[in-house]
Amino acid sequence: MPEPRGSAPQVSGNDKARRHTGRRASPTGARLAVALRHAIHAVDGAVRLPQRLDHEAARGRLVRRREGAVARLAGDRPGVGPIRRQIAALARDGGEAVPEAGRAQIRGRGEGTVKLSLLGADGGPKVGNDRRIGDRIRLVQALATARTGSVWGGFVQSKLNVTVPLVLTIGGLLLAAALALSLLGTRTTVFMGTYRIDDLSLWATIILAPATALCALLAAPEVGGTDREGTVYSLLSFTALGALVLAGAGDTLFLVLGVLLSSLGSFALVAYPRDDRATEAAVKYLVFGSVASAAMIYGLTFWYGATGATTLDALDRLASAPLAGVGLLGVLIGLGYKAALAPFHFWAPDAYDGGPLAVAAFLSAVPKVGALFALAQVARSLPATPLDWRPVVAALAVIAMVWGNLAALPQDNVVRLLAYSSVAQSGYFLLGIVALGRSPLALQSLVVFAAAYAAMNLGAFAIVARAGRDLAALSGFGRSAPWAGAALVVFLLSLVGVPPLAGFGGKLLLFGAALDAGYGWLAVVAILNSVLSLAVYLRIIVPLYRSRQATTRESWRSIIIWLIALVVTVALGVGTQALVGRLP
Repeated sequence: MPEPRGSAPQVSGNDKARRHTGRRASPTGARLAVALRHAIHAVDGAVRLPQRLDHEAARGRLVRRREGAVARLAGDRPGVGPIRRQIAALARDGGEAVPEAGRAQIRGRGEGTVKLSLLGADGGPKVGNDRRIGDRIRLVQALATARTGSVWGGFVQSKLNVTVPLVLTIGGLLLAAALALSLLGTRTTVFMGTYRIDDLSLWATIILAPATALCALLAAPEVGGTDREGTVYSLLSFTALGALVLAGAGDTLFLVLGVLLSSLGSFALVAYPRDDRATEAAVKYLVFGSVASAAMIYGLTFWYGATGATTLDALDRLASAPLAGVGLLGVLIGLGYKAALAPFHFWAPDAYDGGPLAVAAFLSAVPKVGALFALAQVARSLPATPLDWRPVVAALAVIAMVWGNLAALPQDNVVRLLAYSSVAQSGYFLLGIVALGRSPLALQSLVVFAAAYAAMNLGAFAIVARAGRDLAALSGFGRSAPWAGAALVVFLLSLVGVPPLAGFGGKLLLFGAALDAGYGWLAVVAILNSVLSLAVYLRIIVPLYRSRQATTRESWRSIIIWLIALVVTVALGVGTQALVGRLP
């Protein structure tokens, strides 16, 4: 007999016990249970029962609404298929219409809410080894970056004080870094091995989340109080989330997802000023990014065809694949575009110069580090033979370092000069990637240089945002603002690799890793390019102390940013050896 339309589903004790038997769930039943969950959640959201209603009355009203929705779902009208009828039957019978469908258990709870849980044969969660609750918690901790800035930042923009979105964004990002810090030493995967929670992904969160918070603080003077303030913070957070997805990618599809997430937000951030220069830069960025992403996806299809799987752990099967090099080329194009590696960097100078300086600082550090860490994840999984990828990556390192420094030399626009400088700095990262699997310093050098690069680059951009975009604007800045001028000199010398600053510590480890890996010639090329980069940065340092400028008041936000960056740059350089000893 069917249940009366207005009554709640009755579940007997025997039926409850049968839900916890050892029979395996059928795939069809599991799909039905998942579909039912979405249907019930939709109805629950529509009910919106007041929190203070009587418990029994609220639950009865919810049940009647749900039964009405289910009745309409399974009504005898054209277009209603058998699957929807089974879903309706499952809801009417309290989960017993399909007893093997994952044991869908519906429990009424206080305040008129309904919870649906899928129970396995042993009464516990019916999930695989890499989908356990602990792994899900680790994933949430590792990827907690975007939630506060995106959801709350946009909501409270129109409701509360204009400073609240910024505070919530920074608080959420710092919380994500703290949670990742507590997980250091963890090595596991989630989502069936598609996302890795390991040294690279956790250090990426620890480095990039605070870097994004500093970029949000740097953007505040320009976007604060506008109707798009929450939008900018949301885009920064989502783009950082894409960088973290890249840094922990354990699957080729996560590479694609990370590139897309970090690209879409970046396009919008560059176009924020809504002027001709920003629009042109964003369009160039969009076109270049679309082509590079398509090339990467095309190359990844060859890897999938050769291995029969999308996870990076399956790449060892490429040892017998004749076209594995096509996939490697696609990955280098896609990730090289995100990291602004020459010759895939042509979007970078226009994008940095066209968008706000806070966006330029963000693009120079956060997506770049995420993409390079993703390339490291891929390199750790590639077979040594016959796909000899190290010479290819070493050649890209040489091209990036030489091209970036030579192109930066004639620049009079400081932002474009720093853009080409970031291209050269990307080449140094590749020394650590080449050494993966051959030197114990490889991972340590990548982490230390990433932290150093983020600090010194963001600090330099913070001071340039106050002083001006052109070399002429910097003339005499060191005399009118001696502390800020001295900090800018420290950041630039750290980018060169002058001891005892952080850049020196990071490059020292990178050169050592390259030597351990048998690429001494690459270390020599990198050292020569460091000498060449000194000429690049002297073009900024020399004008700082020529003639005295009129003193201008400096924003407290800018002071906080370059002070934090200065402390990190000096402390990391001095304490490099201690930090290396603590790295896994």
